[in-house]
Amino acid sequence: MKSCSNERETKLDPKTFAGHRIPDARGDSDGVGYGARFQSSRGARHQKVPALRGKTVVNLFIEPSTRTRISFELSEQRLSADIINFTAEASSLKKGETLKDTARNLEALNADFIVIRHSASGAPHFLARVLNASVINAGDGAHEHPTQALLDAFTIRERKGRIQGLKVTILGDILYSRVARSDIWMFTKLGAEVTLCGPSTLVPRTFERMGCRVTHNVEEAIAEADIINLLRIQHERQRKSMFPSLNEYSSLFGLNAARLALTKPDALIMHPGPINRGVEIDSDIADCSRSVI
Repeated sequence: MKSCSNERETKLDPKTFAGHRIPDARGDSDGVGYGARFQSSRGARHQKVPALRGKTVVNLFIEPSTRTRISFELSEQRLSADIINFTAEASSLKKGETLKDTARNLEALNADFIVIRHSASGAPHFLARVLNASVINAGDGAHEHPTQALLDAFTIRERKGRIQGLKVTILGDILYSRVARSDIWMFTKLGAEVTLCGPSTLVPRTFERMGCRVTHNVEEAIAEADIINLLRIQHERQRKSMFPSLNEYSSLFGLNAARLALTKPDALIMHPGPINRGVEIDSDIADCSRSVI
């Protein structure tokens, strides 16, 4: 495995994601059956398997992270890997060292895997070209977040039993969201009908080229959805304000009690986090029984 970043110019098999084949341990038609082994082991507290025993994993997180970093660390521990956590603030990057030189130094210390999170789109793909170690994308700029999409697919599969044929609505800041791009790519590959919704400044119709539908009518977008995946506003990536105010965004596109009443009674509410309660979703809905946040 060289990289988990997408190369859309390459024609891929329907059961591949980010350039690599989705494991299909149970012969499932939607290709995410590999989660069965994870499901069977995660219930046992502190259980470890020797899959990565003797392997060194470097968590090269140049961009702040809580959920993703901890998730990777726990996974690596449970797979018996040797783990090195890299902090940009206490590294030679602060002295002007390039990302390429930093990564090569880590590889020279016999790192087998480098998990990278970076604010620059394409950083994992760049490292995959200059390193022999395996590079895993933990999120790069506004480009991709493959492991979040895999987790979203696993969660839906766990709760709904399938992905093919489901109607998935992604609501929020699509333009600056790496989760949105990976989710669109994943769900269309697995046969779901994907609808994008949000302000026109954050959901341009160019996304229709990825095989999904675009609408700016939130009531229409959520009415028949089986899955409603909410995304926060990515203020840190926006160079200018894309709408007048958070209050206006919440009023026009936030998921509140009145809008929830328009949805299917079994529609799942998802959000990759962090949640901005009272903006993209009301607090009561975030904590309700239909939420899998």
